[in-house]
Amino acid sequence: MKPIENALKPSSAILLIHCQDSKGIVSSVSEFIFKNNGNIMYLDQHVDTSQGVFFMRIEWELEKFSIPDEKIGEYFDTLIAQKYNMQWNLHFSQYVPKMALFVSKLPHCLYDLLSRWKSGEIEVEIPLIISNHEDMRPVAEQFGIPYHHFSVTAQNKKEKEQEQLELLAEHDIDFIVLARYMQILSGDFVDHYQGKVINIHHSFLPAFPGAKPYHSAYERGVKIIGATSHYVTADLDGGPIIAQDVIQVSHADSVQDLVRKGRDLEKVILARAIWHHLKRQTLIYQNRTVVFT
Repeated sequence: MKPIENALKPSSAILLIHCQDSKGIVSSVSEFIFKNNGNIMYLDQHVDTSQGVFFMRIEWELEKFSIPDEKIGEYFDTLIAQKYNMQWNLHFSQYVPKMALFVSKLPHCLYDLLSRWKSGEIEVEIPLIISNHEDMRPVAEQFGIPYHHFSVTAQNKKEKEQEQLELLAEHDIDFIVLARYMQILSGDFVDHYQGKVINIHHSFLPAFPGAKPYHSAYERGVKIIGATSHYVTADLDGGPIIAQDVIQVSHADSVQDLVRKGRDLEKVILARAIWHHLKRQTLIYQNRTVVFT
């Protein structure tokens, strides 16, 4: 499907780059843009000195850029990337990604994201919501988004995931957000969306696993609670972290207070992770992320 353009914001290109560190990389990339009449809007770079790896995010205006959009990647690869053996990804700001939401029974993250979407805070299309329960169907209907229920069991998991993948492909989904989807995705499913599935959970793992981590935390008298959003990999809750935060709690907080505060934080951290992803500020390397802000 063709990109959707927003005439109200300037058109720009974004390059995310990583390679072995060496002299002249920033100069070469900047010169490539300058020589083709591009105006750099943003440039940030980082060197992991322990591994000698260079990371970079650069964004420039396309209004007067002399290379056609569809040729930028080809030219960059030939003139710059091959010289430094770069791994790179090119994105365009005018493209509005398609996001699929997966949810189970808890509504807080779903409501929050749909409200941010409806208000224009996050610029995405949401063609569908997928769930393993019927509970959130009224929420989807309230926002006018098609809702697809898949009753997933251990016996039919492979079959149902294949049906989900076909549905996602049919709608040209760019990335998936697990808005408290209480199902473990198989490695095969994740392989279809490497670096494109974002999850949220509390930050008690591995100390307080299970269905009632806040109850366990309350019994131990914890003094902070947190939330973590990360990209999903085959390693359960072990994918590259995008965003985290904590808040303080005390003996005066009940279990219900911990749950409420924890869910508030989950909403904020998940939205923050999605924002970084949409702005092409995340670069995955091995099992870590470099997040340019």
